[in-house]
Amino acid sequence: MIMLTVSVALQIMTYTIPLSFAPCCIMLLVLVTTNKNSPLNLAGMAVERYIAVCRPLHHVQLCTVQRAYALIALIWGVSFIPALSDVIITLATQPLSVFSRSILCYTSTVYNTPYHKAQSTVVQVLLFTFVFLTLVITYLKVLCAARAVSGSNQASARNARNTILLHGVQLLICMLSFISPFINLILVTTWPRERTKILFTSFLFTNVLPRLLSPLIYGVRDKKFSSHFKLHFCCKCCNAVEKRASMAVGSHRRSKQV
Repeated sequence: MIMLTVSVALQIMTYTIPLSFAPCCIMLLVLVTTNKNSPLNLAGMAVERYIAVCRPLHHVQLCTVQRAYALIALIWGVSFIPALSDVIITLATQPLSVFSRSILCYTSTVYNTPYHKAQSTVVQVLLFTFVFLTLVITYLKVLCAARAVSGSNQASARNARNTILLHGVQLLICMLSFISPFINLILVTTWPRERTKILFTSFLFTNVLPRLLSPLIYGVRDKKFSSHFKLHFCCKCCNAVEKRASMAVGSHRRSKQV
């Protein structure tokens, strides 16, 4: 939610309010941190599902509330290091006068030195390799456990396998951020007049869509939420049908009177 709020606000301000370098760096610091911790969250959730299915006797001891808080703090700390290093590289390579200048607040525009590009490449490769291997290994382990057990445990293992598979799909969509700068460059070069539409569409698919899947799918799978959703949707459909029926009856009566 923090990532989506800051990124949407940044998109709006980019097109409406000129930003100086310093506020832009602060917003990008939050944005990069929250962007990096998304795949790490997926890895942590996959490991928790693996422990629940493949190590059920150790689940209570390993997956405690205190350890969950510690894992969340670790994820935020690891995600904060690359964002902070971007700011440090900027302070080391740019004159202080640049912080009072108005700029177009995009990551590729603000962090455009060779050091930033090298740091970003290394971090992205290490981060997504670690998360990808974690998801693959836990998925294969849970898949083997699902075939080995039976009954209610098999249903639990199947749900865990599907959950990890969903995380893998989310990770693949998150990896679109790797190629989005190249796609944006090609599309903007080809259609320069559509630059705003291209950048906004790329932002939706590489930033909003991966983070939409989890709350949407988990919300629909939640029994209480799904019951309210179905009730609201059915009421809307019934009201629409009744309105159309009443309009049809009214028009029919008017035609008879004529």
